[in-house]
Amino acid sequence: MTLSQDSHPFPTLAAPESFHVYDTTLRDGAQQEGLRLSVADKLKIAGHLDAFGVTFIEGGWPGANPGDTAFFDAVRAGEITLRNATLSAFGSTRRVGRVAADDPMVAALRDSGAPVACLVAKSHVRHVEQALRTTLAENLEMIADTVAHLVAEGQRVFLDAEHFFDGYRADRAYALEVVRTAADAGAEVVVLCDTNGGMLPSWMPDIVGDAAEVGVDLGIHCHNDSGCAVANTIAAVEAGAVHVQGTINGYGERTGNADLLQVVANLELKYGWEVLPPGSLAEATRISHAIAGVTNSPSSPRQPYVGQSAFAHKAGLHASAIRVDPMLYQHVDPAVVGNDMRTLVSDMAGRANIQLKGEELGYDLSDRDVAAQVTDAIKEREARGYSYEAADASFELLLRDVTGQLPRPFEVQRWRVNTHSNGTDETDTEATVKLSAKAIERLFVGEGNGPVNALDHALRRALADAYPQVLAYDLTDYRVRILDEGHGTDATVRVLIDTTDGERSWTTVGVGENVIEASWEALSDAYLYGLITE
Repeated sequence: MTLSQDSHPFPTLAAPESFHVYDTTLRDGAQQEGLRLSVADKLKIAGHLDAFGVTFIEGGWPGANPGDTAFFDAVRAGEITLRNATLSAFGSTRRVGRVAADDPMVAALRDSGAPVACLVAKSHVRHVEQALRTTLAENLEMIADTVAHLVAEGQRVFLDAEHFFDGYRADRAYALEVVRTAADAGAEVVVLCDTNGGMLPSWMPDIVGDAAEVGVDLGIHCHNDSGCAVANTIAAVEAGAVHVQGTINGYGERTGNADLLQVVANLELKYGWEVLPPGSLAEATRISHAIAGVTNSPSSPRQPYVGQSAFAHKAGLHASAIRVDPMLYQHVDPAVVGNDMRTLVSDMAGRANIQLKGEELGYDLSDRDVAAQVTDAIKEREARGYSYEAADASFELLLRDVTGQLPRPFEVQRWRVNTHSNGTDETDTEATVKLSAKAIERLFVGEGNGPVNALDHALRRALADAYPQVLAYDLTDYRVRILDEGHGTDATVRVLIDTTDGERSWTTVGVGENVIEASWEALSDAYLYGLITE
């Protein structure tokens, strides 16, 4: 695998003999505000992670909550079979005043069926004394007792040294003693945790290098509160860490965790390390979007490597260069992470952008006059408020219209929306659509939760006899933006609608001073695009 697109690759490190990619999406990721995962959700995500080829999947904290316990029960019952990854159970060291063999929380780890137990332990003196309310010596005994017990019971044990970096700066000797104690008791890996997310990459080498002197394999677990989680993770790897923890799409509490997709892509594409099974990295974009679908927490379009905009080009200067060589403005080939290069169409775009975008969609715009007509149409419509950067479907409809290639599977005669209230808290909305399809006129009424939903139902019913495939169309997102702020309720608005038929998705745009009119344009174009591109 190439390290860079240049003939002189950057200097890099030799790959370690063994390297762990440890995913914590099911536990750490689930702590994100507004993110709730059912057992079924966790099983789906675990399946995606296993297919991606991560080394370990942390399933949650058995015994701490019913959902996590039920997940491990489901795995033991054979509801999922892991082919690439090893399951890990998260938990804490024994409680103060107990012995590990008799602690119910330790027993839940032991009985989870997971081959690996990942224990969290305090490595910051203030946390030991103020959060655990015990002595520094007792904390070390809790670590040694729990690790040794689980190892004796046949589990591999990793130890998360919580608040390690802050603890190191507060009391270096004690933080390192936590690492040493876990290693002596049989922990296979000690994970250094930047729990508060305040580290910077330049601070990592000295601290990780110092901990490496203990002689145990080290891992790294970074939160993103300083915006440096991925960079800190890479810096720790350069300093000797051979185990990286993170979540898909950077999910997690506060500002999230290190995005494991970015970490893995950097290690494979920049260092040339094969940390996943061969070919797995090409699934990164699909995995990101599939898991985002399960969590109902869409990832950012500007997410490195896998975001929709990660390889999108807008300015005409860029597009002109990309026509010569796509790698002039890209640090890697998008295909290696399963993504695609996109050319954005906007009023910034020159003819080169339009030609490239046309080629993406399968249209030959090499004729300068045709390309100029399309470019002028784009610029004129964007001056009125349209935006085609995120509405590829509407751009293709415009392209077909300008070039005389737009079929009309249906023609709308009229539509109407009525919303009324009977003085109670309930409001009824009814929409009527009259159109002709396949030479037959149809008039249907739809009711819905608001005018757009009612129009959607009416249009779907009016088209279904002629085109039954529209019954599979589903509106997945609806976005409105006021374009001329300060005009209040008479402002021009832009509406974007995302639609899917279960296998593909597309976005259409509508603009107008009437939000219902703009919504109708985007909605009817969504059905038109779906029908003519099947």
